[in-house]
Amino acid sequence: QVQLVESGGGLVQAGGSLRLSCAVSGRTFSRYAMGWFRQAPGKEREIVTAISWSGDSTYYKDSVKGRFTISRDNAKNTVYLQMNSLKPEDTAVYYCAARTYSSSYSTNPNGYNYWGQGTQVTVSS
Repeated sequence: QVQLVESGGGLVQAGGSLRLSCAVSGRTFSRYAMGWFRQAPGKEREIVTAISWSGDSTYYKDSVKGRFTISRDNAKNTVYLQMNSLKPEDTAVYYCAARTYSSSYSTNPNGYNYWGQGTQVTVSS
């Protein structure tokens, strides 16, 4: 069984920064592709960013390019999301997801088989 635990969410003013962490249990974390998704009230869950098992390949939603950075530390079984220059439209519950059957990421939430509980990010204007 794989468990994902997110942390680091909170309330921040526009222009501020937050760093989300996702600790993953599992002996083969280094082989998992990982993704960060978000869901705002009344909206569908959407991809924010994703990373391959090695970290060599990443994807970013257009609206977060240049502001968000995904990274992973395979020795610590942790994936991070550094969010800078936050905007009110970034407000959502952020979820970390693991794709344990593939080392390549997917941009479709159906491509991930384990999910964290989510952490709230609120950006005030």
